[in-house]
Amino acid sequence: MDFSDSPAEAAFRAEATAFLDEHSPDGGIGSYTSGDDQMDVFHRHVAWQKVCAEHGWGAITWPEAAGGRGFGPIEQIIWNEECTKRGLGHSMLAVGIGMVGPTLIAHGSPQQKERYLGPLLRGDETWCQLFSEPGAGSDLAGLATRAVRDGDDWIINGQKTWSSSADHNDLGILIARTDSSVPKHQGLTYFIVDMKTPGIDVRPLIEMTGESHFNETFLNDVRVPDTNRIGGIGQGWPVTQTTLMNERMHMSGMTSMLEFDKLVSLVKECHPDGAPAAVRDGVARVYTQLRALELLNARMVTKLGRGEMPMAESSVMKLALAKMLSDGADVALQALGPRALQREGFWQNEFLFAPAWHIAGGTDQVQKNVCAERVLGMPRDPHDVRDIPFEDLPRS
Repeated sequence: MDFSDSPAEAAFRAEATAFLDEHSPDGGIGSYTSGDDQMDVFHRHVAWQKVCAEHGWGAITWPEAAGGRGFGPIEQIIWNEECTKRGLGHSMLAVGIGMVGPTLIAHGSPQQKERYLGPLLRGDETWCQLFSEPGAGSDLAGLATRAVRDGDDWIINGQKTWSSSADHNDLGILIARTDSSVPKHQGLTYFIVDMKTPGIDVRPLIEMTGESHFNETFLNDVRVPDTNRIGGIGQGWPVTQTTLMNERMHMSGMTSMLEFDKLVSLVKECHPDGAPAAVRDGVARVYTQLRALELLNARMVTKLGRGEMPMAESSVMKLALAKMLSDGADVALQALGPRALQREGFWQNEFLFAPAWHIAGGTDQVQKNVCAERVLGMPRDPHDVRDIPFEDLPRS
């Protein structure tokens, strides 16, 4: 494993650092889990995206012809590492920049690219993801939202859930079932949806934090023009895989989502004469997890630099990251003692939000299955239904 940047990587890091040192706002831009006003944080993210786009840093892995820099995953990881150091990681515009943009570039028509990429890059239009459903989260291909052709339009009916920021985004990417007579992966079609279209009802989901980062979205006879279809009819699954692959790459390198220095400062503040052994042990364990994540990230970068594709590293990192964030918040509340019972507070908010990290982006159970199959060579689930028509599958 190579822990040092190559000359090209070092040059890119220096260029990125120079830009961030000059233009990044003091104190970062906040995150939607920070407990701050969600709309205020959202507008700060939009403003930062406009600054990045103005100086050529809006989407570094997009092709130059689309307004990007034409860089690869290594540069994206370096960029994410430098951003997280300055409180600029985990953008609320990640669906658009990291997922929609690359999908449009790979599968969109010339008209779609012309219409959407520029406003997306500049933060003029923001996007949400309408994929998961109450009965189709980890098994995304089991979704039941239907799209029926009506002349030059499609009529869509169904329900989506866990739609981050869908209540204040302009556009959404949506997959729906257009053919139930074929196996579940084959009858899906991918659409762009204007979130102001009649028939769309977005309802916030109130979390333990008292906030509502996620939503459930109901679609009742929503009319979507066929010009908003990305890819062929029934070809939505390959398009979806492009979206999800780019999501993983866009998030690579964000191992510093836990504010470890803030955790240490809290422990010292709460226990100036020395923390209890359980708290000290907890801090040490979280630090070990953080360092291990950074080493695993270095392993991924090394593979990519050698032209190799990582196998299950992203799943291992997702599992480890979720555990570290949960453990870090738990240690913080131990350090706070009785003060942890106060409703307001940064670490109280982190503790209550932490379970979401074990679900978002693929549940712990799904990630463990990936590791079991791809690393340990264990057999796939024996109840494979990939060849059975969707309409013949048992459903609750």
